Amino acid sequence: MLVHSRGARWAVWTVFFLLFVPLFALPLLVVLGASFATHWSSVLPSGFTTGHYEAATRGEALQALTTSLVTAVSASLVALAAGTWAALAAAALGKRYRKVLDALFVLPVAVPSVVVGLATLVAFSQPPMLLNGTRWIVIIAHAVLVTAFAYQSVSAAITRLDPAYAQAAASLGASPAYVLWRVRLPLLLPSLTAAAGLCFALSMGELSATMMLYPPDWTPLPVLIYAATDRGALFTGSALAVVLMAATLLVLLAVSRIRTRASYR
Repeated sequence: MLVHSRGARWAVWTVFFLLFVPLFALPLLVVLGASFATHWSSVLPSGFTTGHYEAATRGEALQALTTSLVTAVSASLVALAAGTWAALAAAALGKRYRKVLDALFVLPVAVPSVVVGLATLVAFSQPPMLLNGTRWIVIIAHAVLVTAFAYQSVSAAITRLDPAYAQAAASLGASPAYVLWRVRLPLLLPSLTAAAGLCFALSMGELSATMMLYPPDWTPLPVLIYAATDRGALFTGSALAVVLMAATLLVLLAVSRIRTRASYR
């Protein structure tokens, strides 16, 4: 809705800051402040030290960050491949079958993620697919949880795609495979990178299903943050949380630049 008067614009900005700062910005700023604090006095943390970041960027914490990055990248690639393939298949199906496929892909996000974790644990704890106790079961669970978002993003992009490009290429004798790889996928590239970034961010912060599945040698950073705060190391946990946010934002910025370049191709 457009706001034309100066008074109305000030009112909109006032409401925005009254809602945004307490609900979104302030908690993150408190976590940032706690990551540098030495003790907690009154309402806000106080004191200053960088010692928490020394613990948050080496040893077990660095290994956990690497684990989270590898898990998120792997799950995002699997989710992007599966979601894109399913979205392309759904676009060629009738409306009734497309609704069934939509429901199947939305199901993992329609239930609590701990249910997905339990289902993954049960499904891969017996031969011939015995993955319990390995890193692969964590990656599979993350991929299951984020594939729905890749599928929805690519499906929405396909519906907006002008079919004239593919039809023109086919009329000139291009094979279906050539049309897919050289026409449709390049046109979908901005949406694909956006879906990849979303899947990556969701995987980096996933905790509920991971808690049920991770082996001792494959501990993602959110699990380490939970463990630190659970034992009372709030400031160390805050520093780990800031490292997690910074790593996620850096990757998302890189994905955003790739998406911007793809949009102007």
